[in-house]
Amino acid sequence: MADVLVALSPAASGLSPGVVAITLVAAVLHAVWNAVAHGIPDRLVGFALIGVAYTVIGGVTACVVGLPPASAWPFVLGSALLHVVYTLLLWASYQLGEFSQVYPVARGTAPWVVAVIEVVLGHDLPVIELVGVVVISLGLVSLALDGGRPSRSALPALAAAVATGFFIAGYTVVDAAAVSTTPVLVYATWMFLIQGPVMPLIAVVRRGRRLRTQTVPVLLAGLAGGVVSIAAYGLVLIAQTSGATAAVAALRETSIVIGAVIGTVFLGERFGRGRVIAAVVVAAGIVLVNL
Repeated sequence: MADVLVALSPAASGLSPGVVAITLVAAVLHAVWNAVAHGIPDRLVGFALIGVAYTVIGGVTACVVGLPPASAWPFVLGSALLHVVYTLLLWASYQLGEFSQVYPVARGTAPWVVAVIEVVLGHDLPVIELVGVVVISLGLVSLALDGGRPSRSALPALAAAVATGFFIAGYTVVDAAAVSTTPVLVYATWMFLIQGPVMPLIAVVRRGRRLRTQTVPVLLAGLAGGVVSIAAYGLVLIAQTSGATAAVAALRETSIVIGAVIGTVFLGERFGRGRVIAAVVVAAGIVLVNL
């Protein structure tokens, strides 16, 4: 437990400009790969191809970087397991609900949970940072609820999205503890390699021989989504070496604002006054986190 507390203790109350830049780039990439995953009509195939990219890139990189130290294996296995459940819940969320609603709920839930976990573990967040985390999360959730009170039919999707957010928070805390003692490249390599085969195996079991013909039309898009996902997460792990876990987690969630812009420009989705106000709230939270 002491090691976890040390890993979660920030070196400073704010984030350096370099960490902010890295995290924002990761946010853009995260929004892009999620848009790709949602944009593939057969989402099981889409997530399976992303898993193939994880497996191939992880396998090749593992041959170069070698095994992680023995002390890192609990973190690697724990994070991989949390990522598997997160992926299954995200897949379910996209099956049940609209991207513009479930993605913000999932991403907006995580900073709250991360902050609570840190407090429970004994880390006293600076008040201004805590306020920033809350403000960012409120802005993101307001984006999700922009269309008004959710209908009863939307509740299963929202429940899956909230559950997704809890697992995002879980692997965020595990990863923050791990990267303080393990090289980021080694850790990320094995985490992706272990979780990668799960969705492809599910797709093979569910689709059988049909999978090959269903995969061909979206092969490049799905594999590209996996590559972008790896890049996005690797940058987040680098940012987490700063120690400011809650601040990085909150700043990363600006990906939903970027996702809303992607939806407007490329998918023709609405970006009305309510979403503009919510985006401003998120921006205000970012300022508070970095004061």
